[in-house]
Amino acid sequence: MTTEHLSCAPGSGINEDLIRVLEGDGLADILVLDGATSVADANYVDEVQGDVAWFTHAFADALARAIGSGSSQAQAVRCAIGSVRQAYRLAAGERQVPLYAHPLAALTWIRIRQLDDHLALSLYCLGDCKAFIVQPDGAAADLDPYVNPYEDVLQEAMAALTLESVTDPILRRQRLLPMLRARRESQHMAPAPNVLCLAPQGEFDAREYALEVPLRAAVLAMTDGFYRLVDPYGRYTLEDLGRRCRQDGLAPLMRELRQFELVRTAGDRMAESKAVKSADDASAVIWTALAPDSSLRDRT
Repeated sequence: MTTEHLSCAPGSGINEDLIRVLEGDGLADILVLDGATSVADANYVDEVQGDVAWFTHAFADALARAIGSGSSQAQAVRCAIGSVRQAYRLAAGERQVPLYAHPLAALTWIRIRQLDDHLALSLYCLGDCKAFIVQPDGAAADLDPYVNPYEDVLQEAMAALTLESVTDPILRRQRLLPMLRARRESQHMAPAPNVLCLAPQGEFDAREYALEVPLRAAVLAMTDGFYRLVDPYGRYTLEDLGRRCRQDGLAPLMRELRQFELVRTAGDRMAESKAVKSADDASAVIWTALAPDSSLRDRT
């Protein structure tokens, strides 16, 4: 097995993404967490790293413990979030936390079983992280072709701000804040939440998949901050991104992403205007059962 992963915030900000890889005995568990940027005015349990980063790390730790119990993925997630909820309430103490301030995150959990001639994958997905299979020839397939239905609502609101010539990211977020807070409250109160939240009102509405893929395929997963190289920036197609990740590794692409966000043309800013934030935490992981072919890599 070979694994490469990296995660970073833009500039010197706090990173609310998290990649965790657990491997052993022909089994790998890949966790990709993308914490939703807080819409609160304060942190309630961690004033240094922030409540959202606290949440993603606490959940990953709790899930790692739950995985060892032999539970299903859904059962393990439910067990882990129960532990995190108790820890959050204890840390918050007597402070009254607004519902919109409760942390939430997107989660993609890929369980990989390495068999003699293929890989057996099980996916558990909440929210909008990305997961793909990349073949040695560069062909790529989306393992979770999910489109966030709220994205159209957000795009319409941002388009209205653009018509008003409101282009400053900070001002745009301030104008959107009431809508964003209302959205967070609805997510926490949903009877079947489709994101990872602290106190689900019912069972998570997770997207679950089971499939088999060739042994030489690479598993590639990322948060939407890294996927900006494809959408909205249009620097790569999915296939080209997968090929570059497999051939050259993740670090050159992360550098390219951050450099692009630093130096933009006027046309580039049209793509930027589709995002609430001008830059986002970005994370990716690529896992292969077999060492890459030497012909696929050129690090000279």
